[in-house]
Amino acid sequence: MADSIRKAWRDQAGLRAGQAMVEARQAEAEGYRDLRLPSLTLQAQGVRTNEPMMAFGIKLNQARIGMADFNPDSLNHPDAIGAYGGSAVLQQPLYTGGRITSARRAGDFMAQAEVASQARRKQETAQAVVEAYFGTQVAEQALRWVEDSRTWIQGMEDFVGARVKQGLMLESELQRLKAFHAQIDAQKAEVTKQVHSARSGLGLLTGTGPVEGPLATPLILDFEGRIRPLKEPTDPEAGLPSGRRGDLLAADLQAKAATEGAKAAKGSLLPEVGLELGAGTLHHSWSEKGNWTWAGVGVKWKVFSAPDQAKARAARAQERAAREMRDFKQQQAEHEIRVAREGVLAARARYAAAKESLAAAEESKRLREARHKEGLAPLIEVLDAEAAVQGARTLILQSLFDLRVSRASLDLATGTPIEGVKP
Repeated sequence: MADSIRKAWRDQAGLRAGQAMVEARQAEAEGYRDLRLPSLTLQAQGVRTNEPMMAFGIKLNQARIGMADFNPDSLNHPDAIGAYGGSAVLQQPLYTGGRITSARRAGDFMAQAEVASQARRKQETAQAVVEAYFGTQVAEQALRWVEDSRTWIQGMEDFVGARVKQGLMLESELQRLKAFHAQIDAQKAEVTKQVHSARSGLGLLTGTGPVEGPLATPLILDFEGRIRPLKEPTDPEAGLPSGRRGDLLAADLQAKAATEGAKAAKGSLLPEVGLELGAGTLHHSWSEKGNWTWAGVGVKWKVFSAPDQAKARAARAQERAAREMRDFKQQQAEHEIRVAREGVLAARARYAAAKESLAAAEESKRLREARHKEGLAPLIEVLDAEAAVQGARTLILQSLFDLRVSRASLDLATGTPIEGVKP
């Protein structure tokens, strides 16, 4: 069981996609953290023009202006001039109204929320593996019991057939057995299909394709012929809301991220202060060139921006929505815990009743079969007893399956590692 869960965590395509989402969120968070760093822009250019303003400016940047360049005719009708050069500009935000800090925090919270969501997806997958794993075991046990019934009915056919030949029983009794045998054969075909389906479903969850071979954590028979789980469930009252559920942690982190997002949106309405340093060069030839540098501090403030104000209102609404969703998730978790506890208790009760039912049905079948062989009971009573045994076996398999699955559901609801398996 533990190997199957870990294999699903490692190989299932759905969980691998979830891990890629985690890495994407972490990369985004890293990008938000880097907003506080300066940006460096390099530019290279080449130009040839006879546009008067540009031609004069190019010569000025190349440090080639002479008296002749102030001739009105040269200014109004310059010859085409070419130039090449480049620049480097360093920009550093000094104050952004808290937007960078809030964006960085929001990014960190969202990355952590995605990690928590991935942990929750792993636990949900583990629960599905438990259901498929033990569903496979139940189907295979049902198939073994169908084979037992086929063996039993074949023995009954041989016994009744011999009595018919001796004239001690009617031919109709033998035909009744053959009809019952056909029903068991049909049941075997259905159960065989369930086994193949269950193994295919388990393989889908573990990312390996249909599972072949025996499973390491079977439902086993004890010496009394009853079924018991390899691991008895623990007390359902032991599970309490522990805050370890990934979805609850993710909802809390998403609410915090939304709060920071609202702060960042509010910061867009405040002024910005930035520092800019730069250097440039423009060449006429390799030796004829001009160089320059600059430094400046600037302030920019959108005194009124309807779109930014709308974004700030939307961010506040998203913050309220995230908080309400967090509260709802907590209420939902408490409801799921209550339902899961009741499910475990009900499954235990059904399992206990099913064990008693199977014991009673097997004893009734034994007595009726003995009376039938002595000629004291009709065949129909024996077949009815066999049908009762089959029904009791189905009940005990289903109740045991429900017991294991409901325990896994309780673990999922309380945030406890399912089947004790930890990442």
